[in-house]
Amino acid sequence: MSIGFSEHPGRHERHYRRRLDNTLFGARALARDDASLLEMQRRDHEELLAFITELRETVQQAVDLKPNEGSEVVLALKERLDRLYEQSAGLADQQHDNQTAIAQLIEVIMRNVERGAAGDAQAIAELEQERLARAAHFALLREPLVADLLHPDSTIRPDDLAATLLSASQPALRAAMELFDAAQLEQVRAAAGDCLARAGDSEAAKARLQQITERLHEVRGAVPLN
Repeated sequence: MSIGFSEHPGRHERHYRRRLDNTLFGARALARDDASLLEMQRRDHEELLAFITELRETVQQAVDLKPNEGSEVVLALKERLDRLYEQSAGLADQQHDNQTAIAQLIEVIMRNVERGAAGDAQAIAELEQERLARAAHFALLREPLVADLLHPDSTIRPDDLAATLLSASQPALRAAMELFDAAQLEQVRAAAGDCLARAGDSEAAKARLQQITERLHEVRGAVPLN
C-alpha cells in the first residue's frame, strides 16, 4: 500500500516533495519512494515531539518566574520563545494554537520589561521597534519556506536553493526574498537563471525568475548611494 502525503507536512517531507520528479533539481531530483517518504515523516514527527516537550518546559519556566526575576533570566526566556515560534512555523501539523500561546507569552514579557523601563524614552522606543520587527518576522513565517530556510540545520542545501525558490509559490517566494540582501539576491538570480537554463522550459519557473529579478531591482533601488 502506498504511503500517503501528510496534510500538514513538516520541513523534511516538504523538501522531499519539492524534489519529486522536479527537473529543476537536476541530479538531486527524486522519484517517489514509500520508504523515503516514511523516513521523512518519521523525522518530522520526532521534531514535533521534541518541540512540544521544550515548549511545555518553557511555559513552565515562564509560570515559575519570580516577580523580581533578573533581567538576564527574563530576556533569555523571551529569546527562547522567539526561537520556538520560528521553529513552530516549520513543523508538521497545525501550529496556530501553539504560536498564539507563544506570542501571548512574549507580549506579557515585553509588557513587564516596558514597566521596568518606565521613564526611559529611548528604551521604550527601542522596545517598540523590537515589537514591530518581531511582528514583521512572524508575518514572514506564515510561509513555511521561510522557516525551512532559517532552520539552523536546513533541509535546503545551498545547491538546492535556486531550484527551491523557482519551485515556490508566488507568495512563498515573495516572503523568502525578504531574507536576502542585494548581494545575495544577485547570487540567487544568477543561480536561478542557470538552473532554469538546464531544466528546460517551465512557465511557472520563468515567472518565479522574473519575480526574483524584480525584487533585485527593487532592493538595488532602495540602497542609498555613497
